[in-house]
Amino acid sequence: MASSENFIDYVKIFCRSGKGGAGSAHLARTAQDPKAGPDGGDGGKGGNVILRGNSNLWTLLHLRYTKHIFAEDGGNGQANQRFGKNGEDAVIEVPPGTLARDAETNEVIGEVLNDGEDLVVMLGGRGGQGNVHFKTATRQTPRFAQPGEDATEAWIVLELKVLADVGLVGFPNAGKSTLISILSNAKPKIADYPFTTLKPNLGMVSYRDYKSFVVADIPGIIEGASEGKGLGTRFLRHIERNAVLLFLVPCTSEDMIHEYLILLNELNAYNPELMDKKRILAITKCDLLPEDELEQLQKTLCPPAHVPVIFISSLARKNLMPLKDAIWEALN
Repeated sequence: MASSENFIDYVKIFCRSGKGGAGSAHLARTAQDPKAGPDGGDGGKGGNVILRGNSNLWTLLHLRYTKHIFAEDGGNGQANQRFGKNGEDAVIEVPPGTLARDAETNEVIGEVLNDGEDLVVMLGGRGGQGNVHFKTATRQTPRFAQPGEDATEAWIVLELKVLADVGLVGFPNAGKSTLISILSNAKPKIADYPFTTLKPNLGMVSYRDYKSFVVADIPGIIEGASEGKGLGTRFLRHIERNAVLLFLVPCTSEDMIHEYLILLNELNAYNPELMDKKRILAITKCDLLPEDELEQLQKTLCPPAHVPVIFISSLARKNLMPLKDAIWEALN
């Protein structure tokens, strides 16, 4: 069970950018010229707080116990017009698909979608100007300089939304984990009881002519998930990034279309934009029905409009290629 607890897709961290260094108010004095005038340098800029995409990461687990992240302050300006050193940025590596929001206002700061992509979540303070900048014809020896800008600080929430082409949608025990294990090389935990899957499993599925697509097996929905029941919204956010939604309903269900509509209703209640995504309905576990019953079912099932319906069995490897064809067509 430990592995499922290692999938962390939500963390809250306190971040502070670097404070800008103060400008120097130094006045030069030399043996030749005891009143050589102002020569104070500028303060250095404070470090930024930056999120950086790293495709080797797939969870926020490494940030679970990192509650405080501080960038370095800028150095103060010095005599002889020497500038203060710029503060080091604080770089937080995150998996692609990470969204940052202000914990207090819930406002989205931005998201990191690609490997190596940088998102500045907090700017460092600017360095203050030295007294050199304040010398004028009438004010030859300014004895003041600018202070550096203050640091910015806030609690920031990081949320990971799994990046996959296809999201599997179904009640617990619909056969999602079995399908992904057979379509791809993913090895999810499989058992016949609800919520075996407690974290999204990603699988790379090979297709004709060396093509491929990524499927995400996401924890099963239960009725009321959009209100936070079961694993609720914690799982639903992972569906937002999928281009195609593959609904899985077992052939043993008492009313397959009704079950599909409940699933659809939960997605709509969570985020109506999910209704714009392409859908495929797969009737699973077809190896459990005798051939004549299955034929009768195929004739009598009244499919939802504009949604392809495919009868499959993961264990018997029945109709898996037509399923991949339908997915590929929907993706392209």
